[in-house]
Amino acid sequence: MSSNDYSIQTRLIHHKHKTDPASGAVSVPIQPASTFHQEDLDQFGEYDYARSGNPTRHALEETFAELENGTDAFAFSSGMAAISTVFMMLSAGDHLVITDDVYGGTFRFTTEVLTRHGIEHTFVDMTKVEEVKRAIKPNTKMIHIETPSNPTMKVTPIRDIVALAKENGCLTVLDNTFMTPVLQRPLDLDVDIVVHSATKFIGGHSDVVAGLAVVKDPDLAGQIKFLQNSFGAILGPNDCWLIMRGLKTMHARMELSSKAAQNIALWLTEQPEVSKVYYPGLESHSGYNLNKSQADGPGAVLSFELADRAAVKKVVEAVKIPVFAVSLGAVESILSYPAKMSHAAMPPHEREKRGISDGLLRLSVGLEREEDLIEDLKQAFNKIDS
Repeated sequence: MSSNDYSIQTRLIHHKHKTDPASGAVSVPIQPASTFHQEDLDQFGEYDYARSGNPTRHALEETFAELENGTDAFAFSSGMAAISTVFMMLSAGDHLVITDDVYGGTFRFTTEVLTRHGIEHTFVDMTKVEEVKRAIKPNTKMIHIETPSNPTMKVTPIRDIVALAKENGCLTVLDNTFMTPVLQRPLDLDVDIVVHSATKFIGGHSDVVAGLAVVKDPDLAGQIKFLQNSFGAILGPNDCWLIMRGLKTMHARMELSSKAAQNIALWLTEQPEVSKVYYPGLESHSGYNLNKSQADGPGAVLSFELADRAAVKKVVEAVKIPVFAVSLGAVESILSYPAKMSHAAMPPHEREKRGISDGLLRLSVGLEREEDLIEDLKQAFNKIDS
């Protein structure tokens, strides 16, 4: 039985790099060298300069490619470095179709950087295939998907968008940050490129900033490798080691956090202070059945709507367990305010169009006891009318 025959739960721990062949150490060695001695003038070794390749980074990239059922992965210095590098596969005159309520950093790069390079874009509700179809132009080269989307948790029909892209000769890119390969493996659904902010659930401990991109096509791998080396936004060896460490517990963390998120989402739907809950694990969610058909769970992130900014302020100042911070996907629960955090780069009118109101809070559920989290939220909600 090869390691590829194991479940992803087992493969997160048992893979080619689970031990160091030189010493038997049950951990990947950290190699900090910036350059590598060459024995031969005419033929260099596997590594020459650390921007182009590093043994610790190679171990992470090889391991993660296998987890996504891809052939090649690339580790970057942040999630935005991964996304930006992939977007730089586009050229002046090309057109990008992109999820409308995409992460704020991706929105900023699309609207303020790609436009300077003559790359056009159209934001579209990716849950509506006909709208995506109408958005495609003769010069459309890429469709960028985020599912579930951040922060309103829309679920995109991956198979339908991929089929549409193939009909029109477009690449598909999917941001899989919220789900990780534990819950969703887009390459298996014929997506071309998968990107992650590995800072989140993959690292999982709020102690490393990283990004990953994965492909299963040799030509795409060559293009991204060239861009990774050209831009140089690589992940350093110490951070690669931290991501490798985080991988070992990712399945357990995702399983426990997702279960708690499900119960907290159900509880939130019953609270009079909450007007709406966005979570694909709820049967009332428009993407509930679709998510079940393309993912192995709804994940550990949810959003909920309070009356207004004043209500948000009271809750944020009253909660004791979740940290109030930018980011998500950590062992500690993180409460975020998209209007001033993840989507601050969006102008207010653009946020409003996407349902990112001043009363919206996003909760990334961590590993605390769910009853404790619910009690904490309950006492915070009691402050709204006080």
